[in-house]
Amino acid sequence: MPDLSPAQQSRAVRELLASHGRTYADEAGIRLRDTPQPLYRLLVLAVLLSARIRSTTAVATARALYDAGLRDPRRMRAASWQERVDALGSGGYRRYDERTATQLGDGAALLIEEYGGDLRRLRAEADGDVAALRGLLRRTPGLGPAGVDIFLREVQGVWPEAAPYLDAKTLDGARRLGLPDDPIRLAKLARAAGESDLAVLAAALVRTALEKPSVGGE
Repeated sequence: MPDLSPAQQSRAVRELLASHGRTYADEAGIRLRDTPQPLYRLLVLAVLLSARIRSTTAVATARALYDAGLRDPRRMRAASWQERVDALGSGGYRRYDERTATQLGDGAALLIEEYGGDLRRLRAEADGDVAALRGLLRRTPGLGPAGVDIFLREVQGVWPEAAPYLDAKTLDGARRLGLPDDPIRLAKLARAAGESDLAVLAAALVRTALEKPSVGGE
C-alpha cells in the first residue's frame, strides 16, 4: 500500500487505535504495573503467545492460569505438572499443554533462583541496555525471539528504556496501512492521536499485521 499523506496518516492512526487499541495484557486482565505479579503474568502470557496458536486462546489461557491460582512464580513452581496441564487445558491450550506445563514450571524455578521471583531484578541487571534485556529474557524456557518481542512490546509503557519498541511485526502492520515503518515517526503519530503508551499502538499494529487480506486484496 502506498504511503499516505501526513493528514491521512494521522487519521489512519486514530482509526487504528479506536478499533484495535488494546494491549494483549489488558485483554488478559493484567493491570500492568512495574510490580512483580503483573510483570510475571505478562511473561507467562508472552510464553503462551509464542506458540503457533490463536492469540484469543493464549489470552484465555492466561486468564485460566490466574483463576487457578498460578499467578506468581512461587505458586507456579509449587503446582504439580498435572495441575499446570489442567489449567492450560481449561483455557483451551491443549495442543501444547504438556510441553508448556513443563516450561512454565522450569521458568518459574529459574526466575526464583536467579531473581527472587522478581523481574525488576532482571531489568536492573540489564541496566538500560535493551539488547542485554533481550538476552536475559531469552533464558526463559519457551520464550524465543518472538516471545521476547511480545514481552517488550507490552512492557514498554512501564519499562520506558525499551521504548519505542516497534518490532518487525508491528512495522509490517504499519506498512499494510500505508503508515511509515519508522518507530520514531510512528511514536509521534500515536502521541498526536492522544496515545502515550506505545504498547497500545504496537498491539494495534500487530493485530493489523495478523489480519488476513480481504478478498481481492494484495
